[in-house]
Amino acid sequence: MSHWPTDEIRNVPLERLDERFRRYRLVDAAAERAVRRSLERYGQLAPIVIWDQEESLVVIDGFKRLQAARTLKGTETLAARCLEVDAQAAKAAIYTLNRLSRPPQELEEVWIVHALVREDGLSQVDAGALLGRHKSWVNRRLAMWERLAEAAKEELRLGLLSPTMARQLTRLPVGNQSEALATAREAALTSAELSGVVDLLLASSTGEQKALVLQEPRRALQQAQGICLPSWDPRLSTAGNRVARQLAALLDRLAQMHSWLRYSGRAVLRACDREPLQPGFERLQAELEAVREATQDFVAELKQP
Repeated sequence: MSHWPTDEIRNVPLERLDERFRRYRLVDAAAERAVRRSLERYGQLAPIVIWDQEESLVVIDGFKRLQAARTLKGTETLAARCLEVDAQAAKAAIYTLNRLSRPPQELEEVWIVHALVREDGLSQVDAGALLGRHKSWVNRRLAMWERLAEAAKEELRLGLLSPTMARQLTRLPVGNQSEALATAREAALTSAELSGVVDLLLASSTGEQKALVLQEPRRALQQAQGICLPSWDPRLSTAGNRVARQLAALLDRLAQMHSWLRYSGRAVLRACDREPLQPGFERLQAELEAVREATQDFVAELKQP
């Protein structure tokens, strides 16, 4: 194609438009229907944005307009403007062009970051520079995608799983996400309910507790009320029930702290927080070591006939 100045708008045949970058955007059926109605009633109000990649005109912005145009009789072209960029800058533009008008959702940011770092081989610093973001922002989004199970990734692409629910699933180990996903689907859990279920799974200390949460999630949520065990277990003595409640509460708090340390930690703190927090975390480290040794001895005693 002849040189195409960035500020020039041209009509492009629909069959020449390449949608390979559509995989970096979430499916939004309602928004697509609204764009189709607008295009049908008022015509095209703004040009799509493309990248001239040899023989292909790759769409960077305007996927919903293109989808709508393909369904309207008599629509054979769309007005477009072209960016003179390389492959990495083209992917980054998917994010930057929408940052003010319709900010990309977190999962869309994740996909773009993953493509730049894992597929194109950019460093996290270079990817951040392209996107106008700090390395820590890039790191958090990259980690989120890589902590998500394949089944959840596929449902996200199909629009069957919301980004909010996917974010909750990433708090679980990858091997446990499929069970939680199946429970959420079968029980039609809301995002808030799934968040509570994930809290309970992280704090579960026995297989029975985990099974209850997965099989009867709403009952488990109602029963929990801040702890993971029922208020009274008939198999235990009064002292045993008291210890069980304390153990469940402790495991719940430890699971929350572990999740924070692993997935947030220093990224959300400022330099001024280091000195005041350090003694507390040093004490936590010492207490955990002492509890580990005492617990090891106690578990050995419990296993004796």
